[in-house]
Amino acid sequence: MNKNDDRKSAIKKLRTLVFSTKQEAGAFRRTIDEKFSCAILPNSVECGEQKFAEIPCDVLVPEIYSLNKIMIYIHGGCFVGGSKKAWRSFCASLAAATSCRIVVPEFRLAPENPHPAALEDLQNVFRTVFTEEQVACSLNSEEEQALPEIIIAADGSGASQAMALILSLRERYRNCIKQVILFSPWLNFSEDSQIIKNKKLHDEILSSDCLRRSSEIYTNGENLESPLVSPMSIPAESLKNFPPIFIQIGSREILLEDAKEFQKIISESGGICQLDVWDDMIFMFQMADEFLAESHLAVERVGKLVRLKDEDSDEQTPSHATTLENRAKINF
Repeated sequence: MNKNDDRKSAIKKLRTLVFSTKQEAGAFRRTIDEKFSCAILPNSVECGEQKFAEIPCDVLVPEIYSLNKIMIYIHGGCFVGGSKKAWRSFCASLAAATSCRIVVPEFRLAPENPHPAALEDLQNVFRTVFTEEQVACSLNSEEEQALPEIIIAADGSGASQAMALILSLRERYRNCIKQVILFSPWLNFSEDSQIIKNKKLHDEILSSDCLRRSSEIYTNGENLESPLVSPMSIPAESLKNFPPIFIQIGSREILLEDAKEFQKIISESGGICQLDVWDDMIFMFQMADEFLAESHLAVERVGKLVRLKDEDSDEQTPSHATTLENRAKINF
């Protein structure tokens, strides 16, 4: 298969992630699961299932990982679809690249469970993970008040929910979030959104109609201006206390201009936001790794970012290289 055919195959696969109002929600979810599920996980990553606050989650564990660090990944799917099963392979690759355990929650979806149902689930998962990790850190550290380091990652519509989660957390929880990683984020559903305004705007995967209709299914029109739905509406004073944000996105995405504007807003508020734009790439190209070499390189770049921050941390645990043999130290 040549490069052009690979790209066409990637586009065909990634379009599965886009919800159309002509689809029935259940059929959309089944199609995503069928297209993205993988029987064998890459990179020798182990997957276990556990409930946090009664919410089913995948726990993905690479061969080597940091004892005091964990990632919570919030999947996309246009607020309507997506599952831990469908995102399992991608998150396994991310776990291996970052040397980090990853928790993937199976939160409630619209339209059966509109906003704030998903946010409530994510809050409960976060608090439970935080508590368990805090206990584990205390057992594995000489410091009595050792605290876990949590990374929040998300893609697409999940980015809106990730930012809402962080915004809604109390300071003691938010202080433990060391990094936010967003892939092709959905950031603005308000009337001011240039994407929403331009009804004919589209790229090879996404369209303005998809964002508009998905957001209307997710919540009522009055909430679309809320910072808990549109991250672009978060007040500047609130962004000052946000952890560093890293956005990875393709240059051919209609979402790019929103990402640039969001980076500007965060920078002007005194926060940190790094924008990583991949030339000629498409929405969620990272999830088409069997077709696009850039997918592997992009995930590896995220891995280097996370590992570098871990190495530079003043509170680095002496057990950074944790192998399969001593996983029993972790209370999972």
